[in-house]
Amino acid sequence: MALSNRIADFDDAAFDPFATFESATQSHSGEDPYRRLAEMRRQGSVFELDYRELLGSPPDLTMAGLPKYMVLGAADIQHVLETPQLFSNTIFERNVGLCFGRSLTVMDAPEHTRYRRLFQKAFMPNVVAKWGDTLVDPVVHGLIENFRAKGRADLVREFTQHYPFQIIYRQLDLPQDDIAVFHKLAVGLTCIVVDVAHGVEASQKLGAYYALLLEERRNGGGSDLVSTLAQAEIDGERLPDEVLVSFLRQLINAAGDTTYRATSSLLVGLLSNPEQLDAVRRDRALIPAAIEEALRWEPPVTVCPRLTMQPVVLDGVEIPAGAEIDAMTGAYNRDPGRYDEPDRFDIGRRPQRHMGFAYGQHVCIGQHLARVEMTRALNALLDHLPNLRLDPDHPPPQVLGVNMRVPPAVHVRFDT
Repeated sequence: MALSNRIADFDDAAFDPFATFESATQSHSGEDPYRRLAEMRRQGSVFELDYRELLGSPPDLTMAGLPKYMVLGAADIQHVLETPQLFSNTIFERNVGLCFGRSLTVMDAPEHTRYRRLFQKAFMPNVVAKWGDTLVDPVVHGLIENFRAKGRADLVREFTQHYPFQIIYRQLDLPQDDIAVFHKLAVGLTCIVVDVAHGVEASQKLGAYYALLLEERRNGGGSDLVSTLAQAEIDGERLPDEVLVSFLRQLINAAGDTTYRATSSLLVGLLSNPEQLDAVRRDRALIPAAIEEALRWEPPVTVCPRLTMQPVVLDGVEIPAGAEIDAMTGAYNRDPGRYDEPDRFDIGRRPQRHMGFAYGQHVCIGQHLARVEMTRALNALLDHLPNLRLDPDHPPPQVLGVNMRVPPAVHVRFDT
């Protein structure tokens, strides 16, 4: 049986996970979360509050019943993320665990350390650098060719929303006929916080699909990522299929979705500051600084939840064991104690650590690939779209959302 016949769509094929997920991640109050967080931080570092409720978004159904706290101060955020024995990633068993399974995200040390060491080898800088020419550039240039003759485009709908996912499809060497349903199921996984039934259904169907992929490629000698991981070993033993399938389930979201959001926000920052865009256009050595500033200014994920393993006191606030504690990494990146004029996008800012890819043991394993993809994407846009600028016929782009933020559109013009 051909593999392309093995992937199954949602039972309700009309279900739209894209609309469901975007609705769940938007602030229904329309409020800029950073303004509210800055006001709160002036009063203290820790609050007994639900961040989603604060901004008028649908509640996370998977976290129902837990006491909820927000941590806004930079020192306290760092303490939470670097002290896993007190603040555990096992909180993700309630949502990520339901849809992704036994992925790295739900694990604490020593289990997390053991598996991460192996997976990390596949995403080291020397490895992902080689993917630039073979995987990234063909996708980026192919997408640009679809609209470069028009002289205008929406860079979100026509470019950033697609290119990191298409790169992952190539990494996995997916059959072309599977891609549309595969992407739909992958996005369906992330709907788990507001639509548990469809999230679980997507998990089951992707799990069955990946199990067949692993079986088919385990002894095939291929060089794609599925084949590589299927043959990987720890201490002479192959990785359990449960862990492999869970990692692959999460990959499309962890690598594709965050890069799409980060690249979109990078474009907003540069296009909204034409003098900085011109500086980057003239001197491409400024691209790394522009990427780091975008990750600080608008990180793709602004909250890192943890579960308190015992009663703790932070900033004088007593927090019980078994509470959800949201380390507001977005607030860390906008802390005026660390950054001058933190709400301003400035590629000339003095280099300083940010939490655009989180922090601690669970820092993003795909961060090196994301930077390669963002670098190649920006270079290609500047090379092939002369005089790239915002389209005056459309409102200026705005980054929206509660936790996973992104501009809905980035309308541009350019010379042909």
